[in-house]
Amino acid sequence: MAASDSAGARDVAAAQAEAGGDRLGSWRAGASKQAILEFVQRVTSEGSPDFVPPAERVAVFDNDGTLWCEKPMPIQLDFILRRLVAMADQDPALRARQPWQAAYDKDYQWFGQVLARHYQGDDRDLPALAAGVLQAFAGITVEEFEAQADGFLRGAQHPTLGRGYLACAYVPMVELLGYLEANGFGNYIASGGGRDFMRPIGQEVYGVPRERLIGSSTSLAWQPDGAGGRIIRKPELDVVDDGPEKPLRIWSRVGRRPLLAAGNSNGDLPMLAFAAQPGRPSLRLLVLHDDPTREFDYTAGAEQALQQARNNGWTVVSMQHDWRVVFAGTSP
Repeated sequence: MAASDSAGARDVAAAQAEAGGDRLGSWRAGASKQAILEFVQRVTSEGSPDFVPPAERVAVFDNDGTLWCEKPMPIQLDFILRRLVAMADQDPALRARQPWQAAYDKDYQWFGQVLARHYQGDDRDLPALAAGVLQAFAGITVEEFEAQADGFLRGAQHPTLGRGYLACAYVPMVELLGYLEANGFGNYIASGGGRDFMRPIGQEVYGVPRERLIGSSTSLAWQPDGAGGRIIRKPELDVVDDGPEKPLRIWSRVGRRPLLAAGNSNGDLPMLAFAAQPGRPSLRLLVLHDDPTREFDYTAGAEQALQQARNNGWTVVSMQHDWRVVFAGTSP
């Protein structure tokens, strides 16, 4: 276990000890914590009218901005930008094309605008970004890609928080995943980020096995090589696991509607809505980034989600008010 992960475990254990063994010890007492506790109690208590058998207790979580930090840019975007810069170093002609131009010139505002527009429904620049992303790791095997992603996640630092990327997971959300698992839930991550990017660290950081990681993906091809064959990444898009695609991918992988869904942006709205089912209880959690001291303060890309949460009575989780700690190794 990496040092950052050990620190995270110590933080969770310390929070629970301080709270008298509370499995959600890093959550402050309040409406959000109470909603979680009451929901789990209702669906796990035999004899309760809302009891749900363990096999049907499915929980789904977005990743970027819900389980770990996504500012000033998604972690995977940093990984891709470094590769685009390396490509532009090797081929100067790429420096006049997007997204290589923005990566090489460190014009991170361009990438931020593309993502912000996407969450507003404007994808005018998304094809250019997607083309670069698909080219960045085309032709390598899935094992080579995983090794590169794993090395990056373990070695790179967050640009402003002064911590390794694996230490950018939110302690309260990791704690929630463990609490749900202890109560018979099957946890899944449904991310707009890359499935294969998350796989190396999903079990270690979140306790979620790789087969329960759902995310965006490129097309793949199998090639015989005389030794079992190799699977390579093609410069073609398979699926972008965002917006309406999330419920489709969840159903394709799980075959059930979730009882609990957690997200933080407009792109998570269909997944959050999908948790509703007539005659079944559900809990929708929306993480609100309102803590400029310990993390960031922003609502861009989440305006519709926040309005829907308020209109429908979903649980809005305030990072500032509901979480005693945010990251491992920090004081409340």
